[in-house]
Amino acid sequence: MTNTATLPTKSEFEHNELDSEFDNFWRKVSCYAANHFPFEERCDFVRKSVDCNLTTNVLPYMRLLACELKCVNQFQQTVFITMFVALCFQTLVLLIYTINVYYSPALKAVSRFLHMNEHLAGVTLLAFGNSSADLFSNLASVQENVPVFANSLSSALFVSMVCGGLICYISPFKMNSYETLRDILFLILGIFLMDYFVHMKTLKSEVKFFIVFMVYVIYILVNVADLYLLRRTLDSMAKQIDDLLNQEQTPENLMKLRHLEKKHEYYSQDRKVEIYEKGSRVSITRIRYTTKRMVRAIPVSVNRSLTRSLRHDVTQPRNRGLLRDLLLGIRPIRCNDWRKADLLNRVLLLIRAPAVLLCALYIPLVDYEMEKHGWNKLLNCINVMVNPALSISFLMAFMYSKGNTLWYAVIKDQLIYGSYSLVITVPFAIFILIQSRTDLPPAYHGIFTAMNLTGSMFIIFICATEIDEILEVIANLMAIDDDFMGATVKAFTGNLGTLFTNTAVAAHGYPRMAYASSIGGPLFTIVVTANTVIYVKNLVGPETTDRDHMQEYGHFALVFLSIGLFSILLWSTTLGFFARRSVGIYSMVIYIIYLIFATLVQRKVIHSFTPDKQVSAAFGDV
Repeated sequence: MTNTATLPTKSEFEHNELDSEFDNFWRKVSCYAANHFPFEERCDFVRKSVDCNLTTNVLPYMRLLACELKCVNQFQQTVFITMFVALCFQTLVLLIYTINVYYSPALKAVSRFLHMNEHLAGVTLLAFGNSSADLFSNLASVQENVPVFANSLSSALFVSMVCGGLICYISPFKMNSYETLRDILFLILGIFLMDYFVHMKTLKSEVKFFIVFMVYVIYILVNVADLYLLRRTLDSMAKQIDDLLNQEQTPENLMKLRHLEKKHEYYSQDRKVEIYEKGSRVSITRIRYTTKRMVRAIPVSVNRSLTRSLRHDVTQPRNRGLLRDLLLGIRPIRCNDWRKADLLNRVLLLIRAPAVLLCALYIPLVDYEMEKHGWNKLLNCINVMVNPALSISFLMAFMYSKGNTLWYAVIKDQLIYGSYSLVITVPFAIFILIQSRTDLPPAYHGIFTAMNLTGSMFIIFICATEIDEILEVIANLMAIDDDFMGATVKAFTGNLGTLFTNTAVAAHGYPRMAYASSIGGPLFTIVVTANTVIYVKNLVGPETTDRDHMQEYGHFALVFLSIGLFSILLWSTTLGFFARRSVGIYSMVIYIIYLIFATLVQRKVIHSFTPDKQVSAAFGDV
């Protein structure tokens, strides 16, 4: 007689919470948990972890390290980290080149086309372009337990203190007094309103979101209305000046005339964005002492008609030098630059060469300071076809790379969407070849500015996020705390695009636009990005507390940001709104002190401003 064990039926199994955790393990586990496994087991881990693909921007660094490069010990890991740092530097070169050569001229052209002044362009176009990527990246990771408000405060502190300080140091300038005060007061209002609503639980999340978001809407409307009223005032002054000129030239009338002309000249500086010649910018070498005011050369506006038609010759064929212009446009290194460069500069030219070639083929250049406004007939025809096709294909690949699928594995299926754009762009390119000349940009050349701006922003976004990703991988390999990373390193890497864009715009002769962005950008980060993400988290994510939003370093960032903004109000009014190099150094020193405090907290030398978690009993009410 045999004993047969009775197997339990399927209904006898109970699916508990622990089973659910194991079912969702590979979907929820962090990719960086692989660092706690032996080297030989990491490849299998990163292949199964969904997070290793979701956090990939361009290259899957954890998979490269564990599988393709087959890192087996700490020494090899250090060598490969050095390779990642070199790649980070190459990406940084591409970022800087794109901003200096393509993005800045496009930004000036668009601002002029939209009839903005420097300040309005800074708080809208430049601030939104610098900060919008942060909004989308935070919304994409809304399910993760990330202290959004604390990270937004750290980001705002970096932009206002470091970016703003560098602008003052590189290109000292006379600030827009009323506009600067208004922007800083709006930023202070947004920060304290967000902090109040984060800690208040009585109001509904929809009401909080609406009130804070309306601060940004009112801020933009006030800036637009201010520019409108400024132009109305200038028109009224011009009419009064004409009336006085037609009246009898009495001493009283002459005094009124001089007064009105002086006011008209002062306010006319903020009427619209001017495109200046390269030689009319601030000369840093003429600033003798740190505390003295700057010496500014008289700005000379570019003669757009002259630069457009400088090479025009009706006696020459329409396609004269067509291939020659193409080869000159895509050459990675200019022969004259190579001859003049020393050894170090030649190395930098070689490092920059891939960036030059990539940008030349992808982005159409529109620069009113250059001869023919940067027009290159055959190269621009290639840009018209390549730019939309590649942009659409890559965007679709990033959107559809879900789960265990990386973007470069699905891009072959998304190229069809990019090819659809050729239906429009190929006929347009043929039309350009037939209709235009090589020595004169066509009347519709301004249309290329849109592709210049969007293409530049796409490359800047990819480069900045890739550098951020590389440094995050390195920090996790070095076992640095995530909260500390968000408060310090990620605040820097996440705003690299903002840093180089604002300093490049300031160095090109537009410091007021750049400084307006250094205040308007943090306002967007606080009242739009943080506010929206927290609202979405409350809708779709688990319930969060005020500690979840602030974590260990949020209160630190809030205190130092408040100190920095109030100090800007103090020195700007004290110095008559002259932004000197000394105040730039002062602003950056505030951020350095913040880093020292954050490091001391991370090392457990001092305690943060965040209260300790309340200890509760594990069993029962003890």
